Amino acid sequence: MKSINIPDWAYGMNCAVTVCDADCNIIYMNQKSRDTFAEGTDRLIGKNLLECHNPNSRGIIARLLTEGGSNCYTIEKHGVHKMIFQTPWTHEGKIAGLVELSMVIPAEMPHHIRS
Repeated sequence: MKSINIPDWAYGMNCAVTVCDADCNIIYMNQKSRDTFAEGTDRLIGKNLLECHNPNSRGIIARLLTEGGSNCYTIEKHGVHKMIFQTPWTHEGKIAGLVELSMVIPAEMPHHIRS
């Protein structure tokens, strides 16, 4: 596969962006992701993300890589609420890996219904 170029705007986003390839090797982390997971370094790039996930999460990752779709949930850690959105990215029409967006959200969030 060709080298994948991540646009510069992803690096400075105010949410963590982490990208892995189809073998679950981390190929990209923006600054927020690096700060969150690797104390500001890129030491996780090239590592397999399955090493830091439990069996349930590994099953979700495998499903996303084979079937597509998305996985979305919220967490609270040290009083900080986050929304996690995971979805495959494609290259030449085939699933080539996963993208995870992790963004801080307020504990109480407005919900709007639009028609």
